[in-house]
Amino acid sequence: MIKFPQAHISKITVILAILTWLGLLFVDLARIFGEINEMDVGIGPEFTWILEIIFFILLYLFFNHSISKHENDSFLNLIWRASSTGLTATVVSFLIALFYFLLEDSQLYGDPLLRNFFYHVNFALTSLFLVSTSLLWKHLILYQKTKAVVQQWQAFEVILLLSMFFVLINQNTFNYGFIFGLIFLLIYSVILSANLKWIPYLTFKEKWKSLLFLAIIIFSAAYLLYQLIEYVLQNEFSVNLTENLFIMGLFAFVLIYSIFSFLVTLFNLPTSSVFEQKLVEAINFQKLSQSIQPGENEERVLDILMDSCMSAAYVDAAWLEIKLSDTEDTTVVQQRFISKPEQQALRKLIAASKPFGEFLLEGAGERMEYIHGRVNHEIYHSVLIFHLKINKTVLGSIFLLKEVKDGFNKEMINIISTFVGQASISVENYRLLNQAIKNERYKEELEIAQRVQRSLLPSILHHNESFEIEGFSAAADEVGGDYYETFQFDEHRFALIIGDVSGKGTSAAFNMSQMKGVFHSLVQLQLRPVEFLDKANNALSRCLEKNHFITTTYYLLDTERKELVFARAGHCPTLYFDSQTDVSRFLDIKGMGLGIVRNSHYVGFLEEGQLNYRPGDVMVMYTDGIIEAKNQDNEEFGYDRLAQVLNQCHGCSPGEIKATIIREVYGFIGKDSLPDDDYSLMVVKFKE
Repeated sequence: MIKFPQAHISKITVILAILTWLGLLFVDLARIFGEINEMDVGIGPEFTWILEIIFFILLYLFFNHSISKHENDSFLNLIWRASSTGLTATVVSFLIALFYFLLEDSQLYGDPLLRNFFYHVNFALTSLFLVSTSLLWKHLILYQKTKAVVQQWQAFEVILLLSMFFVLINQNTFNYGFIFGLIFLLIYSVILSANLKWIPYLTFKEKWKSLLFLAIIIFSAAYLLYQLIEYVLQNEFSVNLTENLFIMGLFAFVLIYSIFSFLVTLFNLPTSSVFEQKLVEAINFQKLSQSIQPGENEERVLDILMDSCMSAAYVDAAWLEIKLSDTEDTTVVQQRFISKPEQQALRKLIAASKPFGEFLLEGAGERMEYIHGRVNHEIYHSVLIFHLKINKTVLGSIFLLKEVKDGFNKEMINIISTFVGQASISVENYRLLNQAIKNERYKEELEIAQRVQRSLLPSILHHNESFEIEGFSAAADEVGGDYYETFQFDEHRFALIIGDVSGKGTSAAFNMSQMKGVFHSLVQLQLRPVEFLDKANNALSRCLEKNHFITTTYYLLDTERKELVFARAGHCPTLYFDSQTDVSRFLDIKGMGLGIVRNSHYVGFLEEGQLNYRPGDVMVMYTDGIIEAKNQDNEEFGYDRLAQVLNQCHGCSPGEIKATIIREVYGFIGKDSLPDDDYSLMVVKFKE
């Protein structure tokens, strides 16, 4: 299917309408020329009627497309468009009449061809005015669409379409069929003119303007109808385009709807202020309902509340005060038409007056929503006080003042009560929404931190056939600061590390990631444990905050020599089970945490240990969360219990030893207790 560009529809219809009008002008002038010279030009009146119908249809298509693009315009703009079109057509028609008045004694005055030319100009402008105004009235009629109204208008359009072609039936004669059709259109126009629901929505000022515009439309339609009829009655050689049921029906519809609109608007003027007030109240209520948006604050709601209350009660001055957290003091956050000294003086006067003083107390405020009455002041004689409440807690109070006595009636109080209630709900929703947003953001950040931390802990622990190794880590919060990892230099040499960052949560996890980066950078240098910790301290001292440090133990394992070399930086001493003595002991060598001493003297606080392992030996590396785990009696799990557990299960595999230790720790603190610190450990068991 071929689709024509929407942008060119108006241009095409305008061009076709102009060409059709020129064709109509040529045909009619040719016929008149033949009548004057008693010649048969071979052009019958049917050509005029057909061209007239085509011209009407093109005008309808053009204005229907043009007006539909501006259907969201205000009522006043639609009426102005109709009045401006009518005024233009009327001015041109008046200038034509003035032109003939000035030519009254000249030969051109009686020239039938010139008269018919101006008649066709007048007819074209009149048709343009009537068609465009009818379609503008359509948008006013269908402002509040109902099925019945839509069907009425659709039927009216069908009737108008049929009336276009009626000229082909009655042969452009004034007969009973024409009269019956015109009466039917008059009655239908009256029925449609009852749809004036748009008028109450005009403001007082807009109604006065609309009265002026409607008067112009009525005058223009009446004047143009008079000019067209007068032409036919006064000229011997003429083409009668006005005895057309369609054009007369449009005259009737435009005039009747304009007159009805004018009269109803005029009678609505006395009630305009009341309706405007109700409309403003409804708009203010909607603003209060929609005032809370993410990222905004309560100030916007309170600002709208002040304006709404003052507008509803015609208030002369007002202020709104909010209670400060955990105190009885208040602060003024909104103030209208009153100076600060006046407000403070009035506040003291009201607080000292009965019954306002009792109402402003917290206890009384919880029982009552508002209070109003007279106040003994030289300017203001009426006061209305409303409490803003959230969950039965008084958030603040709004003070409304008037210069007249007993200035607040029941209707004013009811609408203000609605505003205050909606504002309280909006503020509460705002606070709940902000809290939910913060919680959701925090949850997302924790999920990201958890994913990052899981990626920092190794998925594989390096080992060979000479030993087995298992690891475990559980954070007390969503993320933690414990860290362990392994690195394989070659077939027989390995590096092992376990560490614990001071603190918990996201900051500890961030520092843990820094430790991981330092480990991967330094381990490739194949340094001795003391050298490794010295350089790690130097690197971390530049990025750790002053109140943060990291404890760690670094091991070098050589399975070919069956040798273990290690150094401890303030970390928990390694638990070692000696298979030869069948006893567990702690490898307690001196060492200070990374980041505590941030200078070249740090290496002096380190000590390096060395041992040769035997098959069956077990080494347990852990963080302080294991030994400091507390039960309900505030008793720690401790080093001794950890050694006892290893003594009992040293013959098991590393995985079973790990599971046993974790089970014993959780059993010690209780199933319903939450860990106070992160739990991490690595278990190494040496084989043949």
